Amino acid sequence: MEIDGFLGRLITADHTDYDAARAVWNGVIDRRPRLIARCSGSADVVAALRFAHDHELEIAVRGGGHNVAGTAVCDDGIVIDLSAMRAVRVDSAGRTAWVQGGALWSDVDHETQAHGLATTGGIVSHTGVAGLTLGGGLGWLMRKYGLAVDNLRAAEVVTAEGSIVRASTDEHPDLFWALRGGGGNFGVVTSFQFALHSLGPDVVAGPVFWAAEDTAEVLRFYRDFVAEAPDELGSVVRLGTVPPWPDIPDHLHWRPAIAVAFCYAGAVDDGERAVRSLRRFGTPLADVVAPTPYVAHQSAIDDTVPHGRHYYWKSTNLARLSDDAIDVIAEHAYTAGSPLSYAAMFHLGGAVARVPHDATAYTGRDVPHNIVIEGVWLPDQAAGLAAAETAWARQFLQALEPHRAAGVYINFLDADDDSRIRESYGDHTYRRLAEVKSKYDPDNTFHHNKNIHPT
Repeated sequence: MEIDGFLGRLITADHTDYDAARAVWNGVIDRRPRLIARCSGSADVVAALRFAHDHELEIAVRGGGHNVAGTAVCDDGIVIDLSAMRAVRVDSAGRTAWVQGGALWSDVDHETQAHGLATTGGIVSHTGVAGLTLGGGLGWLMRKYGLAVDNLRAAEVVTAEGSIVRASTDEHPDLFWALRGGGGNFGVVTSFQFALHSLGPDVVAGPVFWAAEDTAEVLRFYRDFVAEAPDELGSVVRLGTVPPWPDIPDHLHWRPAIAVAFCYAGAVDDGERAVRSLRRFGTPLADVVAPTPYVAHQSAIDDTVPHGRHYYWKSTNLARLSDDAIDVIAEHAYTAGSPLSYAAMFHLGGAVARVPHDATAYTGRDVPHNIVIEGVWLPDQAAGLAAAETAWARQFLQALEPHRAAGVYINFLDADDDSRIRESYGDHTYRRLAEVKSKYDPDNTFHHNKNIHPT
């Protein structure tokens, strides 16, 4: 099989690399595309898109392949695969970086930290830049520097008709607005330009663990603690089991526990003072907060969410951490059947909340906390645990219903959450996104995603 004008690799079902090429992060996803077009640049994307139109093929677009719903791969269609496009070019004087659409956050951190710079990226370094950014972009640095979309300065996009355009505040501003939170609905983003900020090389970072039975007390203290936290302090709460890390005593491995993990985007001495009171609260099981290279912290939890495990997610925004909401979280967090399952809660606010609500398509500006409930099991456990972990996540979400705020983070929606896409944006923003979709993709060519329908 050939594609005119295509210089990358074409992978079909008879290729030895086919099974590896069609696999994505979530091992639940088992789709068989007719063709995987691994692009070498924007011109290859144009050629692959033209081929898909000519042959009336379903189209999926792959960046990092990390979306839990598996939108990066389709059955019996073509995957426009950007995974070979991972270059990062840093302009240290201008404090910007151009990043290709197939890059992972590890690629960005590696290059930017060589210049003492960073931008808001995901909390797992093997997450793709494109998917995380286009959905909004939560990360350790968001309270200080805003979301990934707040640091996006421009993007190169291949549109549904095959044009290569630049989107920024000055060029195609309507498209630029939609890309910052509207997902992959409007074209194939082949490169991103991000603003960079001084950071590191060392930051105060890491988790503190307490026993599961202390969860309610820890969360009440944490609620008051983060209410007064400086913008520099990013934190994520994890409710599950203690991972088997070498710097944690063996007897604690896999014990049910709550962890609060930090990253302080500032001076080490200031960071140590900022987290002191929480580290001293109660009786921690383990405390591994320490000055650490930012790059190392960005990849610290990679091995807790590896490729190939089976994942099922449910998520919601939380109005506030009331005592009743805390009690619900403490009651449900540790009732999963798999020791790999957990819930994670992100603290927003700070710079995220100071961006005008309509400046980007990301809408959760006034949300204090977001929680994602992650059922996780191994492939050989699918028969016994898939139904149980799925039910646990759904029941946990249902129990949180009285405490939910409007909206949900689009990147946390699973394959059975299509009915919640409009909810994630609200009616006004969704209608505006649909208008942009009608302009740049009126035939809904790009629909293998968290789809926004053209008006």
